[in-house]
Amino acid sequence: MCATCGCGDHDASFHPHAHDHSHEHDHSNSRWVSIEQDILARNAEFAAENRRGFVDSGVFVLNLVSSPGSGKTTLLARTVQALRAEFPVAVIGGDQQTTRDAERIQAAGAPAVQINTGKGCHLDAHGVSHALETLLLPEGGVLFIENVGNLVCPADFDLGETHKVVVLSVTEGEDKPLKYAHMFAAARLMVLNKIDLLPHVDFNVEQCLDYARQVNPDLQILQLSAQTGDGLDAWLDWVRQGQQRALAEQVQRLEAKLATVRARLARSGSVDHA
Repeated sequence: MCATCGCGDHDASFHPHAHDHSHEHDHSNSRWVSIEQDILARNAEFAAENRRGFVDSGVFVLNLVSSPGSGKTTLLARTVQALRAEFPVAVIGGDQQTTRDAERIQAAGAPAVQINTGKGCHLDAHGVSHALETLLLPEGGVLFIENVGNLVCPADFDLGETHKVVVLSVTEGEDKPLKYAHMFAAARLMVLNKIDLLPHVDFNVEQCLDYARQVNPDLQILQLSAQTGDGLDAWLDWVRQGQQRALAEQVQRLEAKLATVRARLARSGSVDHA
């Protein structure tokens, strides 16, 4: 059972007995639905607050999600090393235990903070807002949020991010997009990682890409190896483009506010001279 959202107790279950009698599930199921709706509604409020802060600061925010062992942390370490001189970058890491990932990111040259979720299987928006009390927002830059290794619950929990990025490695099955369709449907970009291992594994790349596009026709897809750096430039350019868009949108908002203030000032001057 997820200690944060309660998933598990109200998921589909297998009953190893004949169904020649009734089950009193309706009340229990209704209760779980109500609890889940309340949790998601509260999370949405915190996510909206986070998003306002990100947008006001011109921060491009990526929520990286995947199964355990996909290579998210290696990808982030390489990304931080490549981009830290171009604009501010920071990382919030999520794991059930230890601060190992945050330490790797700090060693790569970026500020990072670790959220330990204990039994929780995902990050939530409230936890991210607390992390930002100790991690300064990289204004005009990029904030990476490395979610807990899980392709189920993080799909439902908005953190206030600009986009979800789902990382899939070739050491997993090519049918992951079909098995975890909700997550791939929620993502803007799929990174197919560890392509350096393709000669050594039984993985059908084209089938995987086809499955992913069946689930999400608008999904952008990049193939790379975070270990060797093959294909990494395309990923870095994608991040750069997002950072530039966030910065341009911030400039537009500030110019609009400035125009409003100037208009008020002009009206005030007209009244004074009347």
